[in-house]
Amino acid sequence: MNKKFTDLRRKMFYGLLVRPAMIILLGLNVRNFGRLRVGGAHLIAANHNSHLDALVLMSIIPLRDVPKVRLVAARDYFCRTKLRTWLSLNLIGVIPIDRDGSNADPLAPVREALEQDYTVIIFPEGSRGDPEKRQPLRFGTAKLLETYPHLSVTPVFMHGLGKALPRGEGMLVPFNCDINIGERLAWTGDKATFMDALENSFNALAVEISPKPWE
Repeated sequence: MNKKFTDLRRKMFYGLLVRPAMIILLGLNVRNFGRLRVGGAHLIAANHNSHLDALVLMSIIPLRDVPKVRLVAARDYFCRTKLRTWLSLNLIGVIPIDRDGSNADPLAPVREALEQDYTVIIFPEGSRGDPEKRQPLRFGTAKLLETYPHLSVTPVFMHGLGKALPRGEGMLVPFNCDINIGERLAWTGDKATFMDALENSFNALAVEISPKPWE
């Protein structure tokens, strides 16, 4: 299919459906928006608390950049049916990965996207936890940087989406959501050291948006 048509279709999906829905149903407060830059192979790493996470992140990306961004997501959820597979691949922009151990290199599709110069959104926790509770970070992000040490990572911390659409719930609850975008992180040369730096960045971003006593 013509790439220009596919790109236009994704822009229309996010511009006409997703973004208005997120603005109307959720109060999105974005801090440090200028740090969210898209262009060329790059990783955006965000905490994961809801199926809304990916759509909310995509809704704040400028429409002109939407075709340049792909999202890492679980194949067993986003490709469960033929219709869901089509929507995930052609509108949402999902990179489906296997988390059942059936693939010797589950990150292979992500590497392919990076080699095609996409900006890739990844959730280092892997799966959603309980509402507003973070899970331990997995090493997938560091493994990608070990292969592509020239890449950088933009950390993004989101708060409130776990309450807006908690795990196991099908009904969206209007709730104020905060998004804080961090400074880019460079590869440190060591997986454990890099993951510590990413964890520390998430911690700092969370503190910045935590309610103050006078608020």
